[in-house]
Amino acid sequence: MIRPDFIFMLTRHDRTVENAADLVETARAAGVRHIGFKDIGLPFAALQALASTIRQAGAKIYLEVVSLDRESELRSVRAGIALGVDYLLGGTHVDDVLRLLEGTTIRYFPFPGRITGHPSILEGPEAEIVRSAVDLASRPGVHGLDLLAYRFTGDVPSLMRRICEAVADKPVIVAGSLDRAERIRAAAAAGAAGFTVGTAVLDGAFPAPPDLARQIAYIQTTVRQL
Repeated sequence: MIRPDFIFMLTRHDRTVENAADLVETARAAGVRHIGFKDIGLPFAALQALASTIRQAGAKIYLEVVSLDRESELRSVRAGIALGVDYLLGGTHVDDVLRLLEGTTIRYFPFPGRITGHPSILEGPEAEIVRSAVDLASRPGVHGLDLLAYRFTGDVPSLMRRICEAVADKPVIVAGSLDRAERIRAAAAAGAAGFTVGTAVLDGAFPAPPDLARQIAYIQTTVRQL
């Protein structure tokens, strides 16, 4: 089993938190090398400062797009390009986004399946989501997938396994509601290349003292034990 990357999201309930920049130093001191935020929650100037702080800390920068309408999504993608993020996660208007990303070095991981609401929910039957994943992964410029596995009401382990197997040449990041060690282990067992955690860490959901450093340490220990 390959140990997946832990991507710490500076977010709560799919929104970037106001004190996001203040959390970066603690995360990097704890050894986190992948740090992200959402396109909702802070104005662009604050996101600029946040991206700069993450970059100076030596971590990779992830922007996850959770805006649902086309214009908001493309506006967020343009912001991500201006911010110089390393990874663009999420979003559903793939053809439009690929045109914007042409010529950049940003690695793009869109959402497979039908996404609704905020916080985002993954809808549709498992077979339909798998077909969507295969279609997206086949497109030049799509580097991997951002799977909202635990926002799906069906058989989540089966969904993760089937998608990771179906798009074996493209990495899958599992995002959303990974709020216990069992879910992290299940994502790893399915073949996920990475996973994101935000709300659960900030709310002290893991069985460790509720401060940020110890919540992160619990997740890191879980990953090391895989």
